[in-house]
Amino acid sequence: MDDLNKADKYPGSPDPARRRMLISLLSGYTASLIPWATAQAIPDDNQGAFVAVSAILAGRQSLDPVLGKRFYDALVAEDPGFSAATGALLKLINEQKIDPLQLQKVLDGGHPTLAALPRKIVTAWFTGIVGSGENARCIAYETALNAVIVEDMLRPPTYAYGAYGTWAAKPR
Repeated sequence: MDDLNKADKYPGSPDPARRRMLISLLSGYTASLIPWATAQAIPDDNQGAFVAVSAILAGRQSLDPVLGKRFYDALVAEDPGFSAATGALLKLINEQKIDPLQLQKVLDGGHPTLAALPRKIVTAWFTGIVGSGENARCIAYETALNAVIVEDMLRPPTYAYGAYGTWAAKPR
């Protein structure tokens, strides 16, 4: 007996064709929700550790690789031990399976040599600035994560003083 006649003969029975259609649609929708990480080429292991730690701290699966390279170079120039410390931090996170929300507490409590590292990395990615005081370097502004995260609803101000777009009109 074919499926059509079976469904007509037994009105309460499930329709196999309809079930297959629902399963395929549900499977496709579910697959679209899986947060796939974007593969990015990394020139060396040290920068790879930086990218991995940055993704963990920023809570993003993919970060701008060009901006990441600029941040990495600036952080290494500021602190020659940055690469080794980043590798050690990634190793610690992987070995102890540290929750990103508890990372700073764990580092402050038992790993003082690595405690400042997450703050440096997060400051670079979210503000676009590496270093502090007279040694501060602005690496990114409108592409820093603090602006990128809100760009769908807000238009962060630029270097112009005044409301958004005030630089468009010529001064009187």
